[in-house]
Amino acid sequence: MSSLLPMMLLFALLGAAVWHDVRARRIPNAVVFPGALAGLALHALLPAGAGLFATPAGGLGLVSALGGLGLGLAILLPMYALRLMGAGDVKLLAMVGAFVGAGQILAVALVTLAAGGILALAFATAQGKLRSLLGNAWQMMVFTGMSGLTGRPLVAAPSAASGRLPYAVAIAAASVACVLWLRAFGKLPL
Repeated sequence: MSSLLPMMLLFALLGAAVWHDVRARRIPNAVVFPGALAGLALHALLPAGAGLFATPAGGLGLVSALGGLGLGLAILLPMYALRLMGAGDVKLLAMVGAFVGAGQILAVALVTLAAGGILALAFATAQGKLRSLLGNAWQMMVFTGMSGLTGRPLVAAPSAASGRLPYAVAIAAASVACVLWLRAFGKLPL
């Protein structure tokens, strides 16, 4: 099996997720569930190696792939619980975790969060809502700081939403960048 096949499969799945998210602000389960199963199967069935995208290419094993899936899910789940992102975004990062494994999903998630911040700024600027976004961020920082001083949660909803992001764009951009880095250097520097 070519070492490019897992990468092409992941990139195709990410492309489908981005297409759906940009178009309908929704990532269908028909993309993420088969994708997660494919990532798990590839790691379980391919000969052992340093990862699907590292040198030497090969499977990390089912345990590491399940760990990547679980960590990918756990990282964004609190943001879903706070209604800061959709369930499809959480499941998409979990799918990426099944492909990159437990050892790399944390780095991918950090790059995703940075890409999401950049996307949020660009999206808010394009929609003329940058001031609203910055005001909401300031309000959350102030209330978080106050709740730390008083010991009581003082979380208030922002006065106005700054818009819905197609977060699959950030997840895909970060995942592609990290996978290409893995392919070139074998390990992410984070």
